Amino acid sequence: MEIRQLQHFVAVASEEHFTRAAQRLNIVQSALSASVRALEEELGIKLFIRSTRQVRLTAAGRLFLEKAEAVLDAAGEARGAIEAIKGLRRGRLGVGTVQSLPAFLDLPQLLARFRSLHPQVAIKLCQGSADHLLEKVRGGRLDLAFLPMCETPPNIATRLIACEALVLVCAHEHPLAGHTAVPLGDLAGEPFVDFVADWGTRKLIDNAFFEAGVERHTAFEVSDLDTLLGLVANGLGVALIPEAIALARSSQLGLGLARLAGPEICWELVVAYLAEERSGELPLEAACREFLSLLPDAGDDDPVVADAAE
Repeated sequence: MEIRQLQHFVAVASEEHFTRAAQRLNIVQSALSASVRALEEELGIKLFIRSTRQVRLTAAGRLFLEKAEAVLDAAGEARGAIEAIKGLRRGRLGVGTVQSLPAFLDLPQLLARFRSLHPQVAIKLCQGSADHLLEKVRGGRLDLAFLPMCETPPNIATRLIACEALVLVCAHEHPLAGHTAVPLGDLAGEPFVDFVADWGTRKLIDNAFFEAGVERHTAFEVSDLDTLLGLVANGLGVALIPEAIALARSSQLGLGLARLAGPEICWELVVAYLAEERSGELPLEAACREFLSLLPDAGDDDPVVADAAE
C-alpha cells in the first residue's frame, strides 16, 4: 500500500467520480482506476459501489476513508517537519568542545550569532575530552566538536581551526625562562604539570617525548587549564601549552616562557564531524552546514576525511 494509492482513493471518495478525481489529480482516468482497483485487491474488499453516473463508498470504504485521511494528514505533518528542519525553522545543533578555546575561537559569540540567525534551532553544548567528544560525534549525539587531533580517525571529516606551536611555561624565576631553543632532552629532569591521559595536549606531548627518546616526569595531572597554570606559576613544575594561551596568560600569572628547539610540536585544533563511510561525502544536517559556514577561515576550507580502510 502506497501513499499515492491513498491519495487516489481519497480523491475519488471526495469527488464521487473517477473522471473529476483524475482531473483533480492531473492523471489519466485509466491510471486512477487501476490504482484504486489494486488497492481493493490488496485489501480484499470493495471500497466503492460504481455506477455509470456516480461512485459511492461502501461501508468498508467509509471506514477506510477515515483511516486513510489520518495517514495522509500524518504524512503531510512529517513532510512539513522535515521541510522545517531543512529550512532551519526548527531542529537541533549539538556542539562539543574541549576546554580553553577562547584563545583560538570565540565559541559563545559564534553560538550567539547562529542563534540570532536561526532562533528556532535548539542548541546543545557539552565539554569533554577529545576521545569522549569523538565518540559522541560517531554516535550521532553531537553534530560537530572542536578538539585537538593528531591523526584523523576513520569516517570523521575535519577542518583546521588553528595550528599552534607548544611552548614551555614555568615560574618566572625558573632558569629556563626566556630561553629560545630548549631541547627536549634538557627537560628530562623537570617535574611536569600536564593534563590527565587523553585530555588536552597530553597525547601530543607524550608522543613527542617518546619519539625523541626522552623520559619525562609528570608530577601533577590535572583536567583544567587554570589549575595547570596555577601549579606552574607557584613553581611546582613546568608545562607545555599552545603559544597563544601562554602569551595570553603569562603576564596575568607572572609566568616565564621558553621556546623549544626544533622541530616544533604543533598542536592542531580542528572541528570534526561525521563523514560518509565510503564516499567521503558529508551527510550534514542543515543546521550543521550552516554553523560550519560561520566559522572563520583558517586558510584551508577543504575538509580532511580519513579512509575507513586505512
